[in-house]
Amino acid sequence: MGEVLVLVEQADGAVKKVTTELLTLARSLGEPSAVWVGPGYSDAAAATLGEFGATTVYVADGAEYVDHPVAPKAEVLAHLVAEKAPVAVLAASTADGKEAAGRLAVKTNSGVITDAVAVSPELVATQSVFGGSTVVHSKVTAGTPIITVRPNSIAPEAAPAAAARVDLAVALSDVATKATVTGRTVAAKGGRPDLAEAAIVVSGGRGVGGPEGFAVIEALADSLHAAVGASRAATDAGWYPHQFQVGQTGKTVSPQLYIANGISGAIQHRAGMQTSKTIVVVNKDPEAPIFELADYGVVGDLFTVVPQLTDEIGKRAH
Repeated sequence: MGEVLVLVEQADGAVKKVTTELLTLARSLGEPSAVWVGPGYSDAAAATLGEFGATTVYVADGAEYVDHPVAPKAEVLAHLVAEKAPVAVLAASTADGKEAAGRLAVKTNSGVITDAVAVSPELVATQSVFGGSTVVHSKVTAGTPIITVRPNSIAPEAAPAAAARVDLAVALSDVATKATVTGRTVAAKGGRPDLAEAAIVVSGGRGVGGPEGFAVIEALADSLHAAVGASRAATDAGWYPHQFQVGQTGKTVSPQLYIANGISGAIQHRAGMQTSKTIVVVNKDPEAPIFELADYGVVGDLFTVVPQLTDEIGKRAH
């Protein structure tokens, strides 16, 4: 079986869940090898990557790889593609992952597929497009297949492997160093899960009525140990921070459970959440387009329905 490169997503040296999903997928396509770019590689990271099947971990841990945004990742991957001729390259469908994939495609004259929710052993990717109205099956026909996969699309399964470390020293081009990171500010996270990787997401929209209305959304989210999301209408109105926007111009999520409260279901919002495994909708307008996506729908005032749901969950948790 050929080698499959997996670009590692990590935060402060901790391997993100989406990487374990990508390694699980990679095992069905070939022999998984993880690619770590930047400082912070540790025994703990190696243990996680090995637990989910990485036979090799290519480590480019110089500080210069994170002093410049994204481009160094593409150059490290391009070096490996030229040297190892992998059968495919997988990355997460995050902002960095998709940009790295696009840059790599240009550097290697390869095709790229983004936002896949499944990939067959024949490297045929499944995508959900046009706000979930169409399912597309795509295959790269030129160069090395480069595919980004939505978080939560694959259930991670452990399959221990060696995770043998191979150090890399890739000289960066002038192009890769044109932009320089001048500072970093850590976003306030609180105690909730990361929106892109959460198993449960509770979102609020225009129906919330104002910033104070998100208190009921947050209470339900906390009762379920869920992440909080918001529609573009809510974030544009200043009711909730933009970093929590779900949709085509925000975060794309694919949780096990998505609860949409007071969200009409504009096409750009649907594009960011319609691959969720189970969708629950609470809206007082029975004609709201989002009901078309719902597995379960409640027609009612969210300020009545959501607190009742939160109370009932609280009772069952004790």
